Amino acid sequence: MSAPASRLLKTIRLLAVGSILGLGAAWAVHLWAPADMGSQVASAAIGGPFELVDQNGRTRTQADLRGKFALIYFGYTFCPDACPTALVAMAEALDQIGPLAARVQPVFVTVDPERDTVAQVAAYVAAVDERLWGLTGSAAQVAQAAKAYRVFYRKATPQGGGEYLVDHTSLVYLMGPDGTYRAHFTHETSPERMAEILRKTIGG
Repeated sequence: MSAPASRLLKTIRLLAVGSILGLGAAWAVHLWAPADMGSQVASAAIGGPFELVDQNGRTRTQADLRGKFALIYFGYTFCPDACPTALVAMAEALDQIGPLAARVQPVFVTVDPERDTVAQVAAYVAAVDERLWGLTGSAAQVAQAAKAYRVFYRKATPQGGGEYLVDHTSLVYLMGPDGTYRAHFTHETSPERMAEILRKTIGG
């Protein structure tokens, strides 16, 4: 199967899981996603302490990421478009870099703790990639993590009512083994581009 076909099937599967979990109509949602900065390594005040729970009920903190590169994306399981696109791109990029992927931890952090329980997040990330951590927690814990990564989010109620969506920053952060920011990608960055930067960053 070709890479584009595989990517499409993964995205469709993830959207299907979202529907089963309660996703409503695919209403438009505002996303904050600056241009792809994958080629730029810069010092930025991104990253910091957090304490959340993964899909297995295990407490995770920033210390668990030390010694590895990390791809971190903030989104939510009811997300109709950007989140599945970003997560599938992350998984595809890791597939493309082969053995180097062992040095990278992919992470999904919910910005919708009200609905994204441990069980909900577990079902969602299982549809993406077995390497992916799915993190949730209390509203205060999620807010702390989002603040550390400069992620904006807020509830948005579609016209006509229905399930609320969440406006949110839509970026994939590449963090270094020391917890420092290295680069970021948007949800529209191709897996090929992401893989290219991962090879350069990890291999360098």
